[in-house]
Amino acid sequence: MEVKIHPQAIIEQGAQLGKGVVVEAFALIGKDAKIGDGTIVRHHATVEGCVELGKNNEVYPYALIGGLTHDLKFSGGSPELKIGDNNIFREYVTAHVATNGEDRTLIGSNNAFLAYSHIAHDCNVGNHLVMSSHSALGGHVEVGDHVNIGWGVGVHQFCRLGNHCMVAACSKLVQDVPPYMLADGSPAEVRSINKIGMERFGFSKDIIDQTKAIYKVFYRGEYNRRQAIEHITDNFKLESDSIAREVVAFVEKSERGLA
Repeated sequence: MEVKIHPQAIIEQGAQLGKGVVVEAFALIGKDAKIGDGTIVRHHATVEGCVELGKNNEVYPYALIGGLTHDLKFSGGSPELKIGDNNIFREYVTAHVATNGEDRTLIGSNNAFLAYSHIAHDCNVGNHLVMSSHSALGGHVEVGDHVNIGWGVGVHQFCRLGNHCMVAACSKLVQDVPPYMLADGSPAEVRSINKIGMERFGFSKDIIDQTKAIYKVFYRGEYNRRQAIEHITDNFKLESDSIAREVVAFVEKSERGLA
């Protein structure tokens, strides 16, 4: 498959373009960028810095992929942004490289970043995220798989979002959201499990009921965090693939506390 570059696009010397890449008018591809097979960079979009884009990504007009970190501690070097396959970066999305020269921001595959959303330096984003318009991840945020971030959400630096969780629109998140939970508010608090998301993904009623029981231990019982972990460990099956084990492992690693 041949590369298609509009004559009014700018491709700096050194940029690497895979098979079937399309670069539309007035787009800019920087000298250190690596663009994977089948990726489309729409008109007026920019891919610059030490960026590696996987296969079949689509970068919409006016998005900036690989921009320099906002972190004022940046002191030079060549920090990176590495992106997987099949991602969508809609209009005016910004995704930044890391702050330190030896570090990288990581974005997985099959994610949809809607208009004006922002992924800051040193974030680690998993797969199948839907990030709605005008939402932002502060630096060093960790996002699991199949997460849903609503419109206008602000996620504080160093927060963690577990697999299959959701943060509702207009929330301000300053602590971690465990897997399968739904957080809402300003500051956001876990209000329930992400039942709709779990149903859409195909989790069984038994699994959803178990998740609800785990939620009640952490958020409706009279336990502190350590006591809740002990209760879950003593009363739930902790097989390697169980919801209970996943939630307990996430909570035990939390440094900012739970929303």
